[in-house]
Amino acid sequence: MSEDAVVLSGGCLCGRTRYQATAMPFASDYCHCRQCQVGVGSVITQWMDFKVEQVVWSGGPLKEFASSDKVRRGFCPDCGSSITYRHLDHGEYITMSVASLDNPELVSPDYHIYTESQVSWLKVADEHPRYAKGRSDG
Repeated sequence: MSEDAVVLSGGCLCGRTRYQATAMPFASDYCHCRQCQVGVGSVITQWMDFKVEQVVWSGGPLKEFASSDKVRRGFCPDCGSSITYRHLDHGEYITMSVASLDNPELVSPDYHIYTESQVSWLKVADEHPRYAKGRSDG
């Protein structure tokens, strides 16, 4: 990939695993679900979605954990940084942590999902749409 094609870059905390994206994400969200809360270690997680072919990886591969029958969560096997979320029913897409970007200011989530699990003391002051479950669940 040429340097001009790189739109976004990022990786894990230790630098073992790196990626470059050739496009901006087609969607980005704040997730409040319990699996993300526990898996990432934060009460809110910010994710961004790409087509698989828009992301090029370098360095060592991620290790994946099956957090459910259909979901794989990718993390660095050395430092433990949470980087990806893959749903097996949507193999053409990869969801990645906004926080893993070298410059997370470049991607701003535009909706909230699984707000039924949002902790009561977290107040996010924005006008973005909120969904009790996933966006397709209503």
